[in-house]
Amino acid sequence: MIPMVSQFPTGGEDSIIAWILQIAWIVMIVATFIYGQRIQMYMMLREVESSLSRLKLMRNKGRKTAISTIKELGKTEEDPTERVDRFLEYIAIGPVELDPSGIIWRLEHLLNVRDARFKDEVKAMVPKADETQTNNMENMLEAALALNIIYKVIRHFYVLGKKTKSLYIIMQLQMLLPLIMREAEAFSNALQAFTKGQPIGDGVGALVAAKLMRGHRKKNVAKDTLMAKVSIEGRTAYVLKATGPGGNVGKPGEAIKQIVNETKGKIVAAIVIDAAQKLEGEKPGEVAEGIGVAIGGPGVEKYKVEESTLKYKIPVNAVLIKEDIGDAVSVMRKEIFEAADAAIERIKRLLLERTKKGDSVIIAGIGNTIGIGQ
Repeated sequence: MIPMVSQFPTGGEDSIIAWILQIAWIVMIVATFIYGQRIQMYMMLREVESSLSRLKLMRNKGRKTAISTIKELGKTEEDPTERVDRFLEYIAIGPVELDPSGIIWRLEHLLNVRDARFKDEVKAMVPKADETQTNNMENMLEAALALNIIYKVIRHFYVLGKKTKSLYIIMQLQMLLPLIMREAEAFSNALQAFTKGQPIGDGVGALVAAKLMRGHRKKNVAKDTLMAKVSIEGRTAYVLKATGPGGNVGKPGEAIKQIVNETKGKIVAAIVIDAAQKLEGEKPGEVAEGIGVAIGGPGVEKYKVEESTLKYKIPVNAVLIKEDIGDAVSVMRKEIFEAADAAIERIKRLLLERTKKGDSVIIAGIGNTIGIGQ
């Protein structure tokens, strides 16, 4: 009897597996075309959700730190939790911009009201606190407030993107998150500095001014702002800084305006020292020079300096100490502290190059003077 010969090629099992793999590959390609955006959005949502959880922890840490610090300083039977929670939801509404005429003065009024309201809230929570403690507590609560706002805004766009299934909302949020997280971490680190009254990176301008006015008689020239008349390289320097050692930025623009008016414009130059955000790759503590009014914030104080110096054609020079956004509100690091001496050398060189003996100049140290004395 002749045996039957199989009609199937050898390696039949391998051929079946190859066909299965090809079919699976085709299904994956088709699924990617059909559900690719949904898969991508799901992965982005997971990443945003992870960052949102971290933001929530930071927000809660700020809230707990504020409540515990107020309990420790206040030593009252009243629970401050409700007041702190109300403070963290505080909203400041800017002035109308449709008619820009006089907007600076309207903005200044709103900022003054806001500052007074914040101080009143702190005094109500910690009635026995002195002025330094009140200023530090206000700074700490503002850091906690910033963390709360960041968390709520990110949560808003996360929920909105998830609800509408909008890839573009989630994509923009996911792309911006690394920068937002750096800012949030900076405010989270600032809580320790504000609670303990330690100097922060933003205060390096005030530190320079404090070194220059050390040993000289000081007087108040504007709200929360000190001035000392100092002789530097044969020049008369009106040195300014915010009143310390509590967390305070003062009114440097108002102070410069008053000095310029009192001297009837007999100021040959103004030098403004402040922290500046460094670019990636630059070292913290590098000192740079420039022209213009180096005052951050909403612009009210900067406007006053520009107006008063323009009236008498006074040149404004800037000395900038570079630092990261995290350094600005964190405990002052060694490189930034040492940069204050380098900044003073730059100021002296500017005076020798741009002024003559007997001239009068203004030197303003800008920044939060927390932890930096008079």
